[in-house]
Amino acid sequence: MGERVLQIAVIGPSRPEPEHVLCAERAGGLIAARGWVLLTGGLGGVMEAASRGASAGGGLVVAVLPSDRIDDANAHARVRVATGMGEARNVVLICSADAVIAIGRGLGTLSEVALTLRSAKPFVAIDSWSEVDRSITTADTPEQAVDIIASQLARREEPTA
Repeated sequence: MGERVLQIAVIGPSRPEPEHVLCAERAGGLIAARGWVLLTGGLGGVMEAASRGASAGGGLVVAVLPSDRIDDANAHARVRVATGMGEARNVVLICSADAVIAIGRGLGTLSEVALTLRSAKPFVAIDSWSEVDRSITTADTPEQAVDIIASQLARREEPTA
């Protein structure tokens, strides 16, 4: 059996600012370029933009949907998980991720940020709720965010003496 592929969630609002759409699309492309799987909430906005970027880069896009209908996913999702759980699907999304990048603000995003902080997984915020906890690492660009995540994941895998 082969080595497990890392799963990186990109979270953010369904009605983002235009700059967050561009940022998310770039982040998705960078995630695909590293050979990681992209996880999102599967809908529009930041989720769709990240999915579009990853798909264009040849990456695997997984949508963890709030509804019980797989057809609710954005067009870029190749794997669609219909949870029927509403916003409680955020728990499934965050628990399934090895690391999380938050882009932009929204109340659903805030709940995902809180779940991520409780999980102690590698996490980077780009213009997203960094004021809620001093431990949140921030980045100005998707390139910085993905590099930080890669570094944090590598540190977790280093053997301890």
